[in-house]
Amino acid sequence: MAEILKREFIYLWYYLDVQVRQIAGYWILGMALGSLISVFGKEKIHGLFAALQKKKLGVLGVIPASLIGIASPLCMYGTTPIAASFSEKGMEEDWLAAFMMSSILLNPQLLFYSAALGPAALVIRFASCFLCGIAAGIGVRFLFRKRKFFNFAGFKAPENHDVDPNPVLRFLKNLARNVRATGIYFFIGIALSALFQRYVPEEAMTALFGKNRGFGLLMAATIGVPLYMCGGGTIPLLQQWLASGMTMGSAAAFMITGPATKITNLGAMKIVLGVKHFVLYLFFSILFALLSGLAIDYVFRIT
Repeated sequence: MAEILKREFIYLWYYLDVQVRQIAGYWILGMALGSLISVFGKEKIHGLFAALQKKKLGVLGVIPASLIGIASPLCMYGTTPIAASFSEKGMEEDWLAAFMMSSILLNPQLLFYSAALGPAALVIRFASCFLCGIAAGIGVRFLFRKRKFFNFAGFKAPENHDVDPNPVLRFLKNLARNVRATGIYFFIGIALSALFQRYVPEEAMTALFGKNRGFGLLMAATIGVPLYMCGGGTIPLLQQWLASGMTMGSAAAFMITGPATKITNLGAMKIVLGVKHFVLYLFFSILFALLSGLAIDYVFRIT
């Protein structure tokens, strides 16, 4: 028995070591990039969004709004008060919807993490999140033209922790908070990935997420709901699943429903949307994930 346990420990340690070597560099550089943007670029990025109010872009405003949402380094509880302040100044609600939707799904730090999945997955993640923001903005514009979609009452601007007068210390303190916030989830993802590699046959993953594309998409979109805790923590899992036969469409569906239904994000969205609009948000997120996955798998199948 002791020999069996020792052997299994060696196998798991090997898989853990491989995963750390493959992923850790992206995680470290991603945190550094996220902290740099948060400390030195956050105000400029949000200034770009505020500047949209001076432009008469109409529905086309959802395009830069979605792009700026991705560039914003804030989490949902930081993004929502910012959006509330823009709403008070008269920002178009469809632009706010595009900004918030894409901000929920992606940020510069997570985008850099996703480079570990390969160029195709990186491009697909960026494009699908960008288009999801645009679709959310267009939906709000045409379905709620004469009605309010958001209710930001009670939200205040988040406390600014980046106040140290020394820019180097300001960056290092932000980086330390970043490590504390994401580190545990990153290593949980590494551990789960090692367990999958050791104990889940590759054929099972191919059968679940590869052969039956429709069912695989539905499963990927569904497991994104309970399994997604932190973007960085899911990268090792996605890397292993893709290597084991998961289609790119299923991966895309997971990368949309995961952050869209992350429990902390749902808490913020429930407050600003109310019950009816919150249900609509969930339906939209899952539907967009499934349609995106189907389209991506179709493109990969014919190329």
